[in-house]
Amino acid sequence: MTRGTALAVAAMLTVQASIAASVGLIGEIGAEGAAWLRLSWAGLLLLVLIRPRPRDFSRRDLGATALLGVATAGATILFMAAVGRLPLGTASAIEFLGPLGVAVAQNRRNMTWPVLAAAGVLLLTRPWEGGVDLAGVAFALGAAVCWGAYIVLTQKVGDRVDGLKGLAVSMPVAALVATLTVHPSAIAALTGGQVLRGLVLGAMMLVAFGMEMLALRRLTTAAFGTLMALEPAFGLLIGAVGLHQTPGVLGVAGVGLVVTAGIGATRRGARPAVHGEMRQPVAAASSLP
Repeated sequence: MTRGTALAVAAMLTVQASIAASVGLIGEIGAEGAAWLRLSWAGLLLLVLIRPRPRDFSRRDLGATALLGVATAGATILFMAAVGRLPLGTASAIEFLGPLGVAVAQNRRNMTWPVLAAAGVLLLTRPWEGGVDLAGVAFALGAAVCWGAYIVLTQKVGDRVDGLKGLAVSMPVAALVATLTVHPSAIAALTGGQVLRGLVLGAMMLVAFGMEMLALRRLTTAAFGTLMALEPAFGLLIGAVGLHQTPGVLGVAGVGLVVTAGIGATRRGARPAVHGEMRQPVAAASSLP
């Protein structure tokens, strides 16, 4: 397993664990409030730890980091809203359509994988039963679009800005965007316990996003999108163990199809060498576990 692969897998596990830990907070202060609290703490911690300076960025770099912040806020808020309505494994599988779309866009010759992923999502949501939460699916699809943009922008910012300085700007921007979705009364009503839980969740988010940015310096967006195919499976497992969301046979089959589609979408993922130590070439994604 290459270092980029290891970073991506560790980031996925951290993200899914933090989302599972957020479910109780979502029930108390809503998806928007929980997302705002996580993003605010993550942004504050990054500003304190990294201390980015204006001279570290060109105007173009600042524009890219701002867009990354908007995409980060969208993905976080919409996904947490989806998790409030759907099982974690189902929401993760639908959201994965974003990274899968990035991978397919770089290799349009084989459309088998998008069809396979669509079949998996149908098995997960089972619209023929009439019990699917359409709002939850819509939130997850919106998160998928934002996640696809997040992957492309994270790689762009990571290549242009040294270290985690780009993340130290994009995360506060994401927190500001999230603030627009929360009513002031909800912020004023926060308890000390909720604030402390938000701190822990924000720290987990900071670690996960940092690992993703470092991974995307070593992998193509296609390879990263392929690795993200494992996230719905992690979501299913953590949802079953941590949240007692026991999946049915069709749910397991649906996640299996989505994971297979992601792995099959591309098998070549090493980035060509670019400037700097952090931009060294890595092994192809055929080394996936």
